[in-house]
Amino acid sequence: MSAVIDGISVEGHFSERFSATASQFAKNFSSGADLGASFAMSVDGEMVVDIWAGHKDEARREPWQEDTIVNVWSSTKTVSFLCALVLADRGLLDFDAPVARYWPEFAENGKNDVLVWHIMSHAAGLSGMSEAVTAADFCDWEKMTRLLAAQASWWPPGTASGYHAMTQGYLIGEVLRRITGKTMGQFLQEEIAGPLQADFFIGVPESEFPRIGNLLVPPGTNDMTTDAADSIAARTYANPKPQAEDAWTDAWRRAEMPAVNGHGNARSLVRLQTALACGGCAFGVELMRDETTRLIMQERISGDDLVLGMPVTFGLGFALNRGPVPMSPNPNTCFWGGWGGSMVLIDQDARVVMSYVMNQMFPSLLGDLRFFQLGAQAFQDLG
Repeated sequence: MSAVIDGISVEGHFSERFSATASQFAKNFSSGADLGASFAMSVDGEMVVDIWAGHKDEARREPWQEDTIVNVWSSTKTVSFLCALVLADRGLLDFDAPVARYWPEFAENGKNDVLVWHIMSHAAGLSGMSEAVTAADFCDWEKMTRLLAAQASWWPPGTASGYHAMTQGYLIGEVLRRITGKTMGQFLQEEIAGPLQADFFIGVPESEFPRIGNLLVPPGTNDMTTDAADSIAARTYANPKPQAEDAWTDAWRRAEMPAVNGHGNARSLVRLQTALACGGCAFGVELMRDETTRLIMQERISGDDLVLGMPVTFGLGFALNRGPVPMSPNPNTCFWGGWGGSMVLIDQDARVVMSYVMNQMFPSLLGDLRFFQLGAQAFQDLG
């Protein structure tokens, strides 16, 4: 269906109950906050909102289509967490076990006591690289995992979180590879995305490149500054230091970087994560047991994050609904988002999953008003 809302052509479908949410989505375009975007929401396993609008190119010649996908940056991490949870549900991964049980080389440089939950929850002390790496190195799985295995932790593991912006995907992904013999991109397609019919990739096949919309990078987006040059945060942001424009390259799209280079849209992220809000089953697929889904809401570490410079409470990967600005009216809610504005939210109390994916980046690591306003309106519509 297509609806013109406040002069904006909004494609897709939404239940009448969520018409105000669709209106808020349209406002992001009429205000100029969005160029092209999608928003989706499931309630109790049913897709109640699946809308998109705008253009996938800055010249506004190509409309954002139903199958448009973009790089979602760190919203990719939520998919990495899902893959790890599936392994745990199958009895193949213990979050309280040492990483070295699965990846023996990782024990180098005193890391034999780093646990799997430490890498899941940004507490392993490996938020950046001690050896200088380049954009080309990001695409070299063997090099990145070898360097991380050899590196010493920058702080005592498990004592604090420090956002592992780029490195987390290599850490979780290599554990998965050692267990399954598959890359995370392969595992995702065969075991999760395929069965759920979720149009999401970690490592995009070249046949899908024409569907990708380039991210629009406003001035200042690549600036990551901190007060102290020798701080954990400064060292993390400096190395590896991605440029948002890296996502425009074929090498980036082809590579597997399970922390940052997943490609999809709001619909695909909601299809992937709905099982976590609905007892482990969604869209006719039994992905995991209910008790496994509950693990994501258990607090693992809390406090001032050494990289983000703000208080965060992490469960297994996801941030929990704590702090002065609630993401949901319900306590059993978790979320994470991507550089520039994409977001995934899972509310187990309301059995709700919602996601927002766009191509016009906001120059911040920690989201912006576009999703917060959409989410607030969606919960208001939900009642």
